[in-house]
Amino acid sequence: MQGPAARPAPRRPRPRPSRKRGGPSRQWIISASHCFFEQGRPIADRRISFRAGGLDMRKGATVRPLRGRRAGSARADMMLIKVSPMKVRTARLATARVRPGRIVRQYGWGATCTTDENACQSPILKQSVLRVVRPDDRRCEGYTAPGGSDFCMVKVSGIPAGGDSGGPIMSVAPRGGETLLGVFDGSDRQRIAEAGEVSQQRAWIRSVIRR
Repeated sequence: MQGPAARPAPRRPRPRPSRKRGGPSRQWIISASHCFFEQGRPIADRRISFRAGGLDMRKGATVRPLRGRRAGSARADMMLIKVSPMKVRTARLATARVRPGRIVRQYGWGATCTTDENACQSPILKQSVLRVVRPDDRRCEGYTAPGGSDFCMVKVSGIPAGGDSGGPIMSVAPRGGETLLGVFDGSDRQRIAEAGEVSQQRAWIRSVIRR
């Protein structure tokens, strides 16, 4: 798991995980909960690792989860993972709902092809530019619904795919001024993507990192 440059607590462990994420503190990484399960069972801590501090997933510092320090949200596809302190800039969390029409960016090291996604995972951080639409937009059927925990986006340029789950959805702003809006958790690989909305999970995030 890497975070765009692993912005802590906000980016699937593979069996030999290495994934993108980011976060609200220097000891917590936020990702998609489904990344940490295999055939319905939790993936062992020893099989999970993250890269922090670089755009190339082959570089940067390797950090691993502290034993037994994972917490999943009961309302969204999100998980917080505690690690040893990282030397990275933390992500500012959104305080308000994401409005339709907003342009956002998703970052990840996922697939760059539409055939065997496991064979074309990008070693360099890539980004997709997306536009937020209403959760009841007919294009989002099967992905989001009014009152749900996720928001829906349509493709502007690029679309996140396999291996991008857990990656951050960030606001478009000058470097250092971005806000973590969501955690990517699915797409149709063509034009529609969905993400868990961070503003709805702020209370849960703060309750976990303050333990």
